[in-house]
Amino acid sequence: MIIRPLEKRDLQYIYRQENARRVMALWFEEPYTSFDELEILYDKHVLDQSQRRFVIDIDGQFAGVVELMYIDYLHRNTEIQIIVDSKFQGQGLAQEALSKGVEYAFKVLNMHKVYLYVDVDNAAAVHIYKKLGFTEEGRLRNHFFAEGCYHDSFVMGYLIDEYTAKQKRG
Repeated sequence: MIIRPLEKRDLQYIYRQENARRVMALWFEEPYTSFDELEILYDKHVLDQSQRRFVIDIDGQFAGVVELMYIDYLHRNTEIQIIVDSKFQGQGLAQEALSKGVEYAFKVLNMHKVYLYVDVDNAAAVHIYKKLGFTEEGRLRNHFFAEGCYHDSFVMGYLIDEYTAKQKRG
């Protein structure tokens, strides 16, 4: 498995993901994007330094995306997001791809903190994030609306010092 930059040729897969209600509910977003809109957004953001989008690539197959969003070079923090395509779930890819995204944030972008939001009821994701080194920093009550109701969300963070200490431990 590798992560590589998102290319225009990958938009067909992003289109499929962004129009799947179940998938977009995990990101607390509306499942409604036209292909034309995706192309416009791609062209608009291809040179945007406040985000990085990576494809999870398994032997040339699109297996999902890892995104670093809202990259803040002053405060040196960024939000990380991940979606693994349903046919590749259950293979440990989320943890491996997320680990590579975190490594990129700390070692390439020189971030001090990587954070994420996760539905408090998504125990599998919370488990993966904690295993990687993320810590629950707080709970946002009724913060996101998805699938017809409001959801509480954990804010989880990972600091460079914690990452470095974990790397030294092996």
